[in-house]
Amino acid sequence: MVLDAYRDTADKLLMPIAQRMRTVNPNHISALSLACAVVAGVFFSMEASYFLLLAALMVGLNGFLDALDGKIARLVGKDSKRGDFVDHVIDRYADVVMMVGISIGAYCDPVIGLFAVVGVMLASYMGTQAQALGLRRDYKGILGRADRLVLLMVVPLLQYLVALADPDLASDLFGYSLIAWMMIYFGVAGNITAIQRAYSAWRSLS
Repeated sequence: MVLDAYRDTADKLLMPIAQRMRTVNPNHISALSLACAVVAGVFFSMEASYFLLLAALMVGLNGFLDALDGKIARLVGKDSKRGDFVDHVIDRYADVVMMVGISIGAYCDPVIGLFAVVGVMLASYMGTQAQALGLRRDYKGILGRADRLVLLMVVPLLQYLVALADPDLASDLFGYSLIAWMMIYFGVAGNITAIQRAYSAWRSLS
C-alpha cells in the first residue's frame, strides 16, 4: 500500500477528533460512512460533470468516517472482533457501490467497471483470507483501500477540470476517459495486489 507509510501521521491527526467524538457510537459512524459511499455511487452514475465534484466529496467523507470509527472504538474500549467484521463488511459494500456507480455512469464502460470490481474484491479477499488462516491481516500490495479512495477523489476532480477545458479530450484520452483509465488501473493493480498477498500468505504458511 503506497499510503500505508503515512498511517501513523493519519492516526495523530485523527486522534484529537476521535477524543472529541468519544461519546458517539462507532457503529453509527460506520453506518454513516456507508451512506456516504452510496451517495457517492449515485453521484458517479449521473451524467452531468459537476456531480463528479459531489461524488469526490462523498468519497472523502467515506474515507474519513471509516478511519474515525475504529479510532473511537479503540479509544473507548469498544473495539472487538464483531466490530472489525462489521467494518470489513461495510468497506466491501462501500467499494462495490462506488465502483458500480462509476461503471453505469457516462465515463466508464461496464466491462471495464466489472474488471475493476473483480480486481479490488480479490485484493481485499486475499488480505482478509490471510487473517482467517491465523496470519496477520495483509495490507501489502500496490493498491490498498486508502490508495483507491485518494484516486476516487483526485481523478474525478481532474476529469471535471478536463471536461471544462476540452469536452472532447475528457471523453477520449487515448480512447478512454480519465475515470475509465483509473478503473483499468484498479483492475490491473487489484489483481497484482491479490497475487502479492496470496504469495505472501503461501510463504508464511509454508
